[in-house]
Amino acid sequence: MASFFGIGVGPGDSELLTVKAVNTIKQLDVLYTPQAHKGGKSVAEKIAAPYLPANLEIKRRHFPMVKDWEIKMKSWQEIAAEIGHDVENGNNVGFLTLGDPAVYSTFSYIAEMLKGQINVQTIAGISSFSQIAASLSVPLMLDEETLEVIPATADIAQLEKAIDVNDNVIIMKIATRFDQIYKILEERDLLEKTVIVENASRKTQKEKKLVDYSIGDKLPYFSTALLKKRQKNVKSN
Repeated sequence: MASFFGIGVGPGDSELLTVKAVNTIKQLDVLYTPQAHKGGKSVAEKIAAPYLPANLEIKRRHFPMVKDWEIKMKSWQEIAAEIGHDVENGNNVGFLTLGDPAVYSTFSYIAEMLKGQINVQTIAGISSFSQIAASLSVPLMLDEETLEVIPATADIAQLEKAIDVNDNVIIMKIATRFDQIYKILEERDLLEKTVIVENASRKTQKEKKLVDYSIGDKLPYFSTALLKKRQKNVKSN
């Protein structure tokens, strides 16, 4: 049966794709990926490039990165309709997503639109925060510790609550609100317990404690903060 697959390609290193992800990619007839700026290849496509079959049809589509929900929904509906048509014509169709498809992925919206119409399957990938913990050789949580994953774009009150009530906090894409989050953590004397990982699992990956940054510093878009309150010394390079 032809199917639509959401495929997690991990955070950035092509060697971190799962065997199942690679095997699924090899069975695809059509692949959808986000269209990068200036019409180039997306980060997800570059990560999966070593495993893409030579005869694979690749459809690069524009996914608006805007706050207007109606604009995004219109784009997703158009792409979902095209994917549905491809599958109904007997093609195995894939959609690449950074990290894991179940974590802050556009695939989830597309999949929801197509459920009940075609067969939809999700192929898990390694999340960026799992790889960050591995690269630092620290656990995300132990015993009765709590962990919350929250985007930097969340409401400030939500961010403050996440920081105050949890033992461990992952703040995704911290560059979008770096100065405000820095101040929140500084007020709570948590700069020393927070590590910033830039470009996780890529050749340009860097890890630094938040205390080594300053207000006004510009971070790469793919930057993540890991706060561990109970660990005295979080490793950084």
